[in-house]
Amino acid sequence: MDAPKVAGCFRDRTILVTGSTGFLGKLLVEKILRVQPGVKRLYLLVRAPDDAAAEQRVLHEIVGKELFSVLREKHGDDFQSFIKEKIFPLAGDMTHENLGVESTRAKQLFEEIDVIVNGAATTNFYERYDVALASNTFGTMHACKFAKHCSHLKLFLHVSTAYVAGCKQKGRIPEKPLHMGQALKKGRCIDIEAELQLANEAKAKFVMAPSDTDDTSHKQLEKVAMKELGLKRAKYFGWPNVYSFTKAMGEMVLGTMRGDLPVVIVRPSIVISTFQDPFPGWIEGIRTMDVMIAATYEQRLPCFISGPILDSIPGDMVVNATMVAMATHYGCMGTQVVYHVTSALQNPLSCDILDESVFAYFLINPRVRDDNRTVIQYKRPVLFSRYAYFHAYMVLAYKTRLQVLYLANYLLLCGRFTEYHKKLNGSLNYLMVVAKLYAPYIFFKGCFDDTNLRILWETTGAVGHGDGYIFNFDPNSINWRSYLYNTHIPAVLKVADQMKKEDRT
Repeated sequence: MDAPKVAGCFRDRTILVTGSTGFLGKLLVEKILRVQPGVKRLYLLVRAPDDAAAEQRVLHEIVGKELFSVLREKHGDDFQSFIKEKIFPLAGDMTHENLGVESTRAKQLFEEIDVIVNGAATTNFYERYDVALASNTFGTMHACKFAKHCSHLKLFLHVSTAYVAGCKQKGRIPEKPLHMGQALKKGRCIDIEAELQLANEAKAKFVMAPSDTDDTSHKQLEKVAMKELGLKRAKYFGWPNVYSFTKAMGEMVLGTMRGDLPVVIVRPSIVISTFQDPFPGWIEGIRTMDVMIAATYEQRLPCFISGPILDSIPGDMVVNATMVAMATHYGCMGTQVVYHVTSALQNPLSCDILDESVFAYFLINPRVRDDNRTVIQYKRPVLFSRYAYFHAYMVLAYKTRLQVLYLANYLLLCGRFTEYHKKLNGSLNYLMVVAKLYAPYIFFKGCFDDTNLRILWETTGAVGHGDGYIFNFDPNSINWRSYLYNTHIPAVLKVADQMKKEDRT
């Protein structure tokens, strides 16, 4: 399917998008509007008390972003009127029936919508169990129920993650739907309703229990307990964190409930900054490899973990694959197909290349102190091929020193270095937590099969010249060294600097 046919599929369509305030959601909305201005309507479901508040969120958190600069320049003075004609903010909430949309409005939408893109999710690896269940699992259930009421619906596309497969599998991991209740650990079966009940009961204990602490401290205890519960349940069933676990349960619910609904599931691996579209290096937030890049630049990373491969894919490639899949399967009733939008099988990003690229960039573009005169010499972090080695090194080389500093500070120095100790200890604890959360991904030994994705790519007729195709999602077109050095690393540092400035204000 060539580019004009893909773009043409979106003409005169009414599309409901959940998760439009997220990284991939913004990219998808921008791309649809840019390649197909003839799209009829984009309903963007956002959490807000009413449509007026929803509109403000959309204008501030989506349309107002730098991402829309190309589209803004294209339309010039007509940009705002174009946006108002195409985008319809919708106040709602994925965690409620009918997506939290008022009943009269919902009935209207049931008659209008052609496609639903369900991208809403909490992506926090260490999220509260009740929050992750409500969004990633039962939010998917509510979206599916909503879709089944839509009389003209031609496609339900669900954005998941490749890591619903867990992180301990070896060999090729197929592009296949998950089976309801099937845990990754043998002999265990998931009862999703029982998991919800467990989360609610754990939360209720904090609500009902008397507390001798202040309200803020009590809520903090509840928050930590619910996060620990999520991590505990995920690991019990074989997943590395609450995010991948609740997303897996969301897929299970969708597979059970869908009936004849045409369903496409897109499973990206680690999503990183844009490769080329609408311009290289657009990103929001700091995640996975970006944490290491930013911390290394700030000289706050004495050591870290490093594995063989870090399966990563630029955000615009995920969106391009999503749009081609939507065009390909539009109206194919009964369809259920899974796409791994990944890179490791065709063009793997090795951690060695990442380390070398970071080292080269910082060597040529060293950090300068705030006085803009003093260059800070770059110190390459020590990298460990096993988490246990990293942890032991951190304890012996840094935690022990901190303990000595703590004792000396109070016994000999009258608390003079209390703030310094607190800051340093907080930084080291953060790095150890981050390393522990990301270790399953960094040391991942499986490989995501992408047969379906390659077949989809071949249908575009762009094989061999992917980077010149408007819907490029060919991982072979990525030169990792060039992309990291010229695009991704500068983008991460730009975002990190913005985040620092926001923290100061």
